[in-house]
Amino acid sequence: MKKIRSVALWSILLFTVNACKQADKNSEENNKTEEKMKTVHLNKAEFLSKVVNYEENSTEWKYLGDRPAIVDFYASWCGPCKMIAPVLEELAAQYEGKIHIYKIDTEQEQELAAAFNIRSIPTLLFIPMQGSPQMTRGAMSKTQLEDAIKSVLLNH
Repeated sequence: MKKIRSVALWSILLFTVNACKQADKNSEENNKTEEKMKTVHLNKAEFLSKVVNYEENSTEWKYLGDRPAIVDFYASWCGPCKMIAPVLEELAAQYEGKIHIYKIDTEQEQELAAAFNIRSIPTLLFIPMQGSPQMTRGAMSKTQLEDAIKSVLLNH
């Protein structure tokens, strides 16, 4: 009887240790994934402080950022949004330090989406350092996005 209890206790202990190791491994993998992500998800308050505060200045566009940006208005259920998401991640890494790529979840930030008259998704807002922003609706290929970054944002 003592042997059965010992075996049972050791089995439970081994199971618990293995479960903890797996949880630690999963946590490390999630942290690595988060570190790799270069796009930045914004809520309304962050948008108002990092991009443009349209509530304080509703008549004039005044970009608040320190480098050109793309704002991706998307929804988690949107197929084309899911298609361009990894491309935007690649471009954020490729142009790190040169541009910002922000993401706005239109389901979570409905007031912000309404303020920019977002009617279809994905909608991308290209914001150069000087001049007016440009908006495009629909998914774009990586080549199209790179061309827009070079011509609209980086003036190449």
